[in-house]
Amino acid sequence: MEDQQKDITIYDIARKLDLSPATVSRGLKDHPAIKKETRKRIKDAAMKMGYQNNLFASNLRTKKTNTIGIIVPRLNSYFMSSVISGMESVVNARGYNLIISQSQEAFEKEIVSANTMFNSRVDGLLVSLAYDTQNIDHYEVLLKKKIPVIFFDRVVDHPRCTNIVIDNAKAGYDAVHHLLEQGCKRIVYIGGNLKRNVYADRLKGYKLALAESGIPFDESLVIINTLNEQGGQDAAQKILEMKQKPDGIFAANDSSAVACMQEMKAAGIRIPTDIAVVGFNNDPISRIIEPNLTTINYPGYEMGEIAATTLINAINSAPGSTINTLVLRHQLIVRESSLRR
Repeated sequence: MEDQQKDITIYDIARKLDLSPATVSRGLKDHPAIKKETRKRIKDAAMKMGYQNNLFASNLRTKKTNTIGIIVPRLNSYFMSSVISGMESVVNARGYNLIISQSQEAFEKEIVSANTMFNSRVDGLLVSLAYDTQNIDHYEVLLKKKIPVIFFDRVVDHPRCTNIVIDNAKAGYDAVHHLLEQGCKRIVYIGGNLKRNVYADRLKGYKLALAESGIPFDESLVIINTLNEQGGQDAAQKILEMKQKPDGIFAANDSSAVACMQEMKAAGIRIPTDIAVVGFNNDPISRIIEPNLTTINYPGYEMGEIAATTLINAINSAPGSTINTLVLRHQLIVRESSLRR
């Protein structure tokens, strides 16, 4: 019974195969000095005997864990799962492992996640901030240890961190400019917490497009909520209660846009005839809803690849100047939900 619980070591494998422990160690690391057949014998024996490579011991020697941390607001969005897929493809190819944590849109939970990542000795950290994150003091402990931190999508300016974003102000402008071209004059903006760059910048773009067309900004047409399905339904109720109905809606993500559309259609609103709608992210749901949703294509997978590549390069290079911001290209995809002309 005791034997089963004892960890198998390279010495046990060496005894079993009548080889030196140094040969076994090299064989397990695929050292070219060890014959191919011997390497196979060593690996087969290691597998049968239940040998676990002691990464922790070798990590103490190299002071690296080959682990990258990711903190995201939530995992249940198509956009975020695309970003993580992009990250994973790069990270795995470069021999790193991932630890993923979600803040569930809570500042306090984000602080706990950052501490967990620090205690897990991650070599670098990729972060998209929670809705209500007030400051980023909780990342200072990592930065002091020269552990690179990269912010993506929901970012904050920090002299030692790189931000990876799209031009959200331009994307917001493009969405609203399109609605104005379709003849809309009273446009609602459905956005998330304005502490976050993505929603504040999309609102900035909305205001700019209106100003350019000589339409005064109306605070009562801005609806700020959680941007999930419930948020979309709540926004629709507010719109249906407006004395003067809008003729256009720009929602800062597709899930809230779709939920809002469904609620309004159920109330007899015709889309796009009565109200034209534009979403954001180009989620698969945008091609399922009838009419198909006009949206902004946000290259999530590419953002993940670039964020992971930038982080690994930062881990492997000497500390020096940091690229402050990398901006990816977005694209307006026009579908039936907004076409009034």
